[in-house]
Amino acid sequence: MSYEIKKAAVLGAGVMGATIAAHLTNAGIECALLDIIPPQLTEDDKKKGLTEKSPEWRNRFAANGLAGVLKAKPAGFYTKKNAAMIRTGNFADNMNWLGEVDWVIEVVIENLKIKQDLFANVAKYVKPTCIISTNTSGIPIKDITANLSAGIKERFLGTHFFNPPRYMKLLEIIPGAETKKEVVNYMIEFCERVIGKGVVTCKDVPNFIGNRIGVFDISNALNMMLKKKMTIPQLDAIVGKALGRPGTAIAGTLDLVGLDTGYHVMSNLYEAVPDDEMREYFVPSDFMKKMFEKKWLGNKTKQGFYKKTKDAKGKSIKLVLDYNKMEYVPVEKPKYESISKAKKIPGEIGDKIKAVFNGKDDAAEFVREYLCNNFIYAANRIPEICDTVIGIDNAMKWGYNHQLGPFETWDAVGVRESLAVMKKLKLKVPKKIDEMLKAKCETFYLKKEDGRYYYDFDKKAYCKIEDNPRIIILPALKERKKIIKENEGAALVDIGDGVACLEFHTKMNAIDENIIQMIFDSCDIVEKDYLGMVVGNHDANFSVGANVFKVLLGIQKGDWDILEDLVAALQNANMRMKYLAKPVVTAPAGLVLGGGCEISMHGARCQPCGETYMGLVEVGVGVIPAGGGCKELAVRLTEGIPDGLIEAGLNLQTYFAKAFENIATAKVATSAAEAMELGYIRKTENISLNRDQQLWDAKQLVLGMSKYYKKPRPALIPVMGENLRGLADAVLYNMRHGNFASEYDVFVAKKIAYILSGGDCAEGTYVSEQLLLDLEKEAFLSLCGEQKTQDRIMYMLTNGKPLRN
Repeated sequence: MSYEIKKAAVLGAGVMGATIAAHLTNAGIECALLDIIPPQLTEDDKKKGLTEKSPEWRNRFAANGLAGVLKAKPAGFYTKKNAAMIRTGNFADNMNWLGEVDWVIEVVIENLKIKQDLFANVAKYVKPTCIISTNTSGIPIKDITANLSAGIKERFLGTHFFNPPRYMKLLEIIPGAETKKEVVNYMIEFCERVIGKGVVTCKDVPNFIGNRIGVFDISNALNMMLKKKMTIPQLDAIVGKALGRPGTAIAGTLDLVGLDTGYHVMSNLYEAVPDDEMREYFVPSDFMKKMFEKKWLGNKTKQGFYKKTKDAKGKSIKLVLDYNKMEYVPVEKPKYESISKAKKIPGEIGDKIKAVFNGKDDAAEFVREYLCNNFIYAANRIPEICDTVIGIDNAMKWGYNHQLGPFETWDAVGVRESLAVMKKLKLKVPKKIDEMLKAKCETFYLKKEDGRYYYDFDKKAYCKIEDNPRIIILPALKERKKIIKENEGAALVDIGDGVACLEFHTKMNAIDENIIQMIFDSCDIVEKDYLGMVVGNHDANFSVGANVFKVLLGIQKGDWDILEDLVAALQNANMRMKYLAKPVVTAPAGLVLGGGCEISMHGARCQPCGETYMGLVEVGVGVIPAGGGCKELAVRLTEGIPDGLIEAGLNLQTYFAKAFENIATAKVATSAAEAMELGYIRKTENISLNRDQQLWDAKQLVLGMSKYYKKPRPALIPVMGENLRGLADAVLYNMRHGNFASEYDVFVAKKIAYILSGGDCAEGTYVSEQLLLDLEKEAFLSLCGEQKTQDRIMYMLTNGKPLRN
């Protein structure tokens, strides 16, 4: 039987259900969002004339769920327009909609009987190819499906999303005993490729993998804090970035997710795992019980472990809970030698963790016991919750944002070395670890010439980690000597099938002369020897823009010729890519700012990641986009306008007002879809939701284009001339007098208006790309000579945020 998911239904419109529905629309999947009918009409309902037959009343819970996700921060939708793909209804009137869908996801309250009753009703409506799943975080699948038919059980599984679904990579898939393998395989492939998840297959046990290991990790840290009589800031200072953990650490993370959520998960886990050797760790401490009773639940109640308030002068201050007195006190900033030293170590996070583990201070002592407890607990959960170390490691990285999973961390500190620490702490070393070391298997992961291997406890040997053909790993290709050319700023890598990938590797991928030179070199090589080129990388950010430190250095030295050459070089490099005889596909992701945005806009095509934060932000440091950003945005927003309309006097204000606003206000898109709305990416492009597969997607696009590609004809841009400058002057006057812009903001914005206007010409005049590039360069250099621009650049370098002057 073949499966294809085009439409879905989400049952339950609470925060989780509504945000799952939102993310499905991000992947282009239409959704029905259903919930219960309200228990009764309120007095306000009656005043509005609503009756029990009114759809507005009957669909209220689902409609409220959709309204909530539209207001959510961070946003659940890539663009609010996606809300049009969701239709709201209720369980009484609209269950027949399920006959049209390919996937039903249940996200109602964690109550077994309610779930069983709902699925009994679902079974009456779904078609034979519809896949059915539950988002339960802990109720066994076998119990939920106990009363369902064999045919339904074959297509039933758990799909446990982590919150918020748009941003959290982990999706746990939990097959039932009777779930068909073809259904499981299809859902793994679909959830990875289409909705962008990192999938871990779990066993049908309490809390599955992520929350079983993750809740122990947090419980372990809190128990040790109490045991060692530490403060909350001391705990968070230790179990933070130096250990590869999120900046929110332990207490900050609980405030973020909500103490009530953490409290219930811990309590439920305690009841669900009577045979767990560390079960007592899951009992919430006395101070957490008091916090729960007082409703000090974290960010949602504005106080939890931490509290933000204002002092007598109205200045914002941060307080922290003294759990002994149950009072909030000023936050201390503890310093630990081992933590400070580790943060300064360059390179891999594993080296930092090892340095702390081997330290001599109180933090190191804490970390040794804390990590050893985690190591032993994770090892003891195999094969109970998962068969491989890979599943546990991935769950913690993707679901809890740890940089390394427990077994990867264990490798980092040294498996054999850790045993001496465990014995000193009188911890019981799992037998399987002793057996592993006796077999001379010293690590859980091993690199060989043909790939990576992991240690399998059942087979007592290393097993090869199967390569995913959709994942291109540039470092692995580099190790296999696939570098075509490289310098200090970038590398051109052969990614197979006649396609090369240009990868930046400066700090934050800031653009400098090395990257610019490699663009030229790569274009020459690809044009001669390859089918096409991808421009992309694996870093968190595609590129944060130009290296402004080098710009400031040039200004201070008075090297105006060098600055002019640098601007011209970036413009020419981008134009070389745009008009290359072979197709270039850019693959932006993460922060794509300033010059990074300009490079992304100059490919023949773009294959953006969904999580792309893109914009021309140069005004923040008192300059304008000068690498072709102004020019290319003008091209994007006017291409496709028929010449006849221009000649007939079409008012171009709508098009250029948008370009002016984007650049002058440094608008940054918060998704690839929003970048399309702003004009940075063409609306005809596809979006990769899975960052791991983005380079593969881009490569396929190059291969497809290579069969027919011809370089584009030079663009001619219809401009508004002085009419745009008049419009901009009026807007800027209002912004200045409304105190929305400084005098210098207005000065810079007028330069932008002059560039976009095409200079001194009439509206409807066509100008060349080179003319706008020349105007960009002239404006950029003139602004670099202004003291306020230099002040802004210095302020940005010193404080990491723009100055308004």
